Amino acid sequence: MTARQEGAVDRPAGRRAAPERTLDPADWASVRALSHRIVDDAIDHLRDVRSRPCWRPMPPEVEATFATALPREPMPLAEVYGEVAARVMAYPMGNIHPRFWAWYMGASNYTGALADFLAAIQGSNLGGGNHAAACLDRQVVDWCKEMVGFPASASGTLVSGGSMANLIGLTVARNIHAGIDVREHGVAAIARPLRFYGSDQMHSCHRKAVEALGLGNRALIRIPSDEECRIDLAALRRAIANDRTAGLEPACIIATAGTVNTGAIDDLPALAELAREERLWLHVDGCIGALLAIAPENRWRVEGIERADSLALDPHKGLHAPFEAGCALVRDACAHHAAFAVTPEYLEGKPRGLAAAPWLHEYGPQTSRGFRALKIWMALKEHGVAAFGALIDQNIAQARHLAELVAAEPLLELVASAGLPIVCFRYRPPGLKEKALHALNVEIMLRVQESGIAVLSDTTVKGRHCLRVAVASHRTRSDDLDVLVEEVVRIGQSLTGAESGFAAYLRTPGNPSAEGRAVR
Repeated sequence: MTARQEGAVDRPAGRRAAPERTLDPADWASVRALSHRIVDDAIDHLRDVRSRPCWRPMPPEVEATFATALPREPMPLAEVYGEVAARVMAYPMGNIHPRFWAWYMGASNYTGALADFLAAIQGSNLGGGNHAAACLDRQVVDWCKEMVGFPASASGTLVSGGSMANLIGLTVARNIHAGIDVREHGVAAIARPLRFYGSDQMHSCHRKAVEALGLGNRALIRIPSDEECRIDLAALRRAIANDRTAGLEPACIIATAGTVNTGAIDDLPALAELAREERLWLHVDGCIGALLAIAPENRWRVEGIERADSLALDPHKGLHAPFEAGCALVRDACAHHAAFAVTPEYLEGKPRGLAAAPWLHEYGPQTSRGFRALKIWMALKEHGVAAFGALIDQNIAQARHLAELVAAEPLLELVASAGLPIVCFRYRPPGLKEKALHALNVEIMLRVQESGIAVLSDTTVKGRHCLRVAVASHRTRSDDLDVLVEEVVRIGQSLTGAESGFAAYLRTPGNPSAEGRAVR
């Protein structure tokens, strides 16, 4: 065999070939040993999560390390990992902690983390193609359809989370109701301005969606919510009728199955019927509540969700998949495909080979797509869907326990508890007006966070500022909520006591929160 046959390349005389590079390790044995150490540390990190603060602020010197210059020279991998362990793993957001209740996020799981590692090792691009990862991706979408009662003929796609899942559903709704080929001619060619309707409690991602769709914020009509924070059906009917009279084009109702503030669920059967009568698209934002459909004790709360034209849900919430994992489902698979499909010559299907399969990227805006499905698939295979349904029921029972604790404590006021695992309450001693209560409860929230005992957030419900607890962790126990109530009351009493500096602040003349009398 000649040198040319062996792959030699002719080079000018006197020039030596530079060594060809790779990112693979030179010493696989040392990488194997370090990898085992990292896995051991990761298991310890999860096993001992309860013994660590839920959250703690980074010292300035640690934060400063994230502003250093671009690395120019190599560093041993063991040293790189040392920096990660000391500076990153030690200061997490906290959402895997059993007492993280600030936002409805889910708490991840170890099997999902292993799956993410394996997905990265396999390295497949889930834009599509004829390979195992793409088949598994389609299977997980089918499982999501089955969990919420969508027909097998529906389509779906895995995405980063709820914001993208909602955007996909609303994109299909826009295209269906545009009256023109909006992909070809653009939104400026739409004859009658489109209108989308949701309650005043809907997530802010819907504003981002209608803006990204070129419709503008004014296209999103906020319908008042009732005392239970659900969309007011009579007000919705009036808004649709008034817009038609004004020459506008009602297009889509956005129902919410679990509002971010209180966990309220709109009347899904009634909205499905209204959408049918008015010939509107029904999109359900089920990122918080859709997976109640798998919870034996609470699935009744989302009855009617299966009638949606499109649905957004979040496996990184109800299924505790590691971030990111969202899912968009669309009843009309042809309309879904038509909203995003583009087939250039380099992505044409073939009768055999790698391109002999559907292209998954034709159901969303991303051509390059990560292998998100594996972490959902492995955890569902390991635990079974019933386990996740039971955990949802468990979190709802825990939230009910918290609401009962709040109702029994004279210094606390229950503001909202709508049935999902979200409870809104506030510390309310006698003699304070709203502005003073606002300032006091913000300070309580911050001190609870800074103590590392728990993390909760705040919001405003029907004009009342309050603390918000979203119980969305498979690690939470009921006695964790006992501790929370005790701590909120303890901090509140310390802040409003006679010797409290914060109490003096509330009484300061000129302070808009002050009442002009002593705080008790």
